[in-house]
Amino acid sequence: MIKTLLACACPLLLAAAPAPPPDAARVARILKATPLIDGHNDWAESLREREGEGRWTLDLRAGLGARPIAYNTDIARLRQGMVGGQFWSVWVSADLPPLEQVKQTLEQIDLVKHIVARYPETFALARTADDVRRIHRAGRIASMIGVEGGNQIADSLSVLRAYHDLGAGYLTLTHAKTIDWADSATDNPRHNGLTPFGEAVVHELNRLGMLVDLSHVSEATMLSALRVSKAPVIFSHSSARALDDHPRDVSDAVLRLVAANGGVVMVNFAPSYLTEAHRRWGAEEAAEKVRLDAPPFGGLYIGQPDKAAAALAQWHRDNPEPRVTIADVADHIDHIAKIAGVDHVGIGSDFDGVDNALPQGLGDVSTYPALLAEMLRRGWSDADVAKLAGGNVLRVMARAEAVAASMRAELPGTATEAALDAPARR
Repeated sequence: MIKTLLACACPLLLAAAPAPPPDAARVARILKATPLIDGHNDWAESLREREGEGRWTLDLRAGLGARPIAYNTDIARLRQGMVGGQFWSVWVSADLPPLEQVKQTLEQIDLVKHIVARYPETFALARTADDVRRIHRAGRIASMIGVEGGNQIADSLSVLRAYHDLGAGYLTLTHAKTIDWADSATDNPRHNGLTPFGEAVVHELNRLGMLVDLSHVSEATMLSALRVSKAPVIFSHSSARALDDHPRDVSDAVLRLVAANGGVVMVNFAPSYLTEAHRRWGAEEAAEKVRLDAPPFGGLYIGQPDKAAAALAQWHRDNPEPRVTIADVADHIDHIAKIAGVDHVGIGSDFDGVDNALPQGLGDVSTYPALLAEMLRRGWSDADVAKLAGGNVLRVMARAEAVAASMRAELPGTATEAALDAPARR
């Protein structure tokens, strides 16, 4: 309607509108042939957290970016971003009791399936690489499920198999906390990587054809998993540590091993994983929050929230947030391609999981084409951009399926964490 009024009332203004970017047609051609696949989007978990029971009925078609707390995702913007496939993350806190974690994981898997069922013209569930290609050709968005934390299996291979049977396509071996059988990147290590049970989990993932996701794990856990896994691994939402020394990112040494393994590192858009300046600013901001208002006993303005808020606002004025842009994301893509090869890099945005702290130019799911256009401007070929967009992760999925087929004669794993790891604890 607005465009129509402008055309009638002010044709000169309409004529002066900017032309589409010169690479837009190239990007559209690439994404018509190859589905753009994002390795990690937290939309389902954000809907559960923010909407409560309203998550089952909220209109997801458009307008979620205009809500008081904006979402990065809705159907209109997914279409604008030409998304062809999405791993929807299902995450629950590792602080919950184990059975509550299982319950909440099942509820989130159910929510993803419910969203797909409510909008069948837009989404379809996918289990295999061929599923993704078929759904993409039909003009829909292939929907996969990633369980974002090994804690969510409650030390049980039976629970892992149940998630697989319900459609889960990958398991992230840890989230932010070290668990009984694997060390996290953001917690104190206890195991020097994977325990014997952790290795059994990787083996069972290979047998099932589920992807082993090494985002969030310590470097020692990365090395353990790369040694044990028969199938290519993924990093569903991680970046390059050479450009930002965050433990969530992937070192050059590990990138070379990922290349040998045949895996893929899917670049995260969270600013603290992209630039060293933002990482340090974030740590200083967190320290200032503690200094001003640290419950239950400390903090300069403990029990005085107005003073604490005013002081933090002044700190932000004195210490502005470092600028992070689409170019910083492209730098990580370039670096991973340089070290591991162009066959081993992908996209894992972390949309709706980073509290709207995102690089300029990559604010929501409509903006993927801008990132691909940036790579074209940097000299990437159409074929290489297609690999980045989705070709690489499709290859990994297909290879994991082949490994699972080769293990079909094996019986399901029955080992327990207590039985396998008790000797190591003695």
